[in-house]
Amino acid sequence: MTGSPAPRLVVETREIDPIDDLLAYADPRDPLVWLRRGDGIVGLGSVGGYEHGIHLPPGVDAADAPSPSEAWRRIAATAHVDDPVGLPGTGLVAFGTLVFDERSTATSRLIVPRAVVGRHAGRSWITRIRPTYADLAEPPAQRIPFGAYWSATLGPGSLDPAGYEDAVRGALAAISAGEVEKVVLARDVVGTLPAGADLRRLVRSLADGYPDTWTFAVDGLIGASPETLVTVSGGAVTARVLAGTVARGADADEDAAASAALAHSGKDIGEHRYAVRSVLDALESHTRGLRADDEPFVLELPNLWHLATDVAGELADHASALDLVAALHPTAAVAGTPTPVALDLIRRLEPFDRGRYAGPVGWIDAAGNGEWAIALRCAQIGAAPAHRYAAFSDTIPVVAHAGAGIVAGSDPETELLETRVKFRPIVDALA
Repeated sequence: MTGSPAPRLVVETREIDPIDDLLAYADPRDPLVWLRRGDGIVGLGSVGGYEHGIHLPPGVDAADAPSPSEAWRRIAATAHVDDPVGLPGTGLVAFGTLVFDERSTATSRLIVPRAVVGRHAGRSWITRIRPTYADLAEPPAQRIPFGAYWSATLGPGSLDPAGYEDAVRGALAAISAGEVEKVVLARDVVGTLPAGADLRRLVRSLADGYPDTWTFAVDGLIGASPETLVTVSGGAVTARVLAGTVARGADADEDAAASAALAHSGKDIGEHRYAVRSVLDALESHTRGLRADDEPFVLELPNLWHLATDVAGELADHASALDLVAALHPTAAVAGTPTPVALDLIRRLEPFDRGRYAGPVGWIDAAGNGEWAIALRCAQIGAAPAHRYAAFSDTIPVVAHAGAGIVAGSDPETELLETRVKFRPIVDALA
C-alpha cells in the first residue's frame, strides 16, 4: 500500500526448457500478462508492489506519497537479484497499470509477482521472487488447462452514440472558440461476463487476432494496444506515435484507396503532428540524439489503418522507463493540445471516469528498463481483479472505451464511426 516500507526481496532467474505457449501458465481468473508475437512475460501471484490513487489509506497524505517511479526505485534498490540470463523481462520486474487522469477514482498499481515465466528469441526462463524473511517457495509454473469458452453481454454506457455526437459538437465549439487545437473524446460500452470465466480466453483472442500489438492483462485491465508509449532497453529509448485513423476497406481496391486517403489527409496529418510534437517535447530533456521521421507512415492493422511515426534516441540521464512514462503521459494522441486544457475539456464532456483506459500499461525491471504501451483496445474486467467478484455474484462487470481525436473540420458522424472501428478488437473478443 502507499506509504508502506518496501520489503527487501530476493530474486532468482534461471533458464528453463523452451516454452511454446506462455499464456497457458497464467492464472485463469487473474492473468498477469505481457505478450507480443508469442514472446513476453507472465506473472504468477504477488509479493508486493505499489498502489496509489486519490483514495489513500487513513493517515497517508497524498503529498507525501511517492510517485510510481520513486516507489519502484526504492523497491529495486533493496532487492538482491541473481540473473545470469540477462534477457528483457528477466530479474526483478513489476507489471504496471496507471490511471489516465490523476483525478480518477481508480488506482494505479505496480505488481511484483512471486514468479515470472518468460520467453524471448527462442529462450525461456523462470524468475522466483520472495521477501528475505520468507523461505524460497517453489511456486507452481505449470500449464493450466483452458476453461470453457464464454461470451460477455454488452450495451451502451454513459455516452451512447447520439450523446457522443453531441460531445463532439461541444468539442468543436471549444476548438472554434480557441480553447484547444485538438481534444480526444471517448465513449463507453458496459456489460457483464460470467463469474469464474477463464480470462485467458479473452487474452488469447486478442493475441491471435492482433499479433503485432502489445497484448496485456494487468489487474483486470485486458487489451491489445498498437501504440508504444515508450521502451527503454540498455540506454536506448524508442516510442511509436499513432494518430489519424481510417477503417480498412471491404476489398483490395477499397482498402488501397482508404490507405492512400489517410496518407494525404490534411486533417489527419495535422492531428498526427500534434501527437508527435508532444512526444518529442516530453522526451527531449531526458535524451540525446532524439529523432523522428519528417513524415508518418501508414501502419496496417487487421481492422484499420493508422498514421504512425517512430521516435528513437538515447538516455542522457538516469531516468527509468517509469520516469519517461511520467514525462510523456498523457500525450496529445490520447488527450489533446494543449494538454492541460484538453484534460479539462474531457472532464466536462465525458460523463464517466476513464479509469486506466488510455493510461500507461507495461512492465519495468530493476535497472529501469521496460516496455510501456498506451492502454487502448481494452476493457476493465471488474473494478479490481476478476477473481474477487466470483464469490459474490454470478457475473463480473466489464467496461470498455474507444475514442477519436477531434480537430477543426471533424465531423461528428465520422468520429462516431471511428470509435466503432476502434471498439471492434475488444468487443469482438468479448462477445
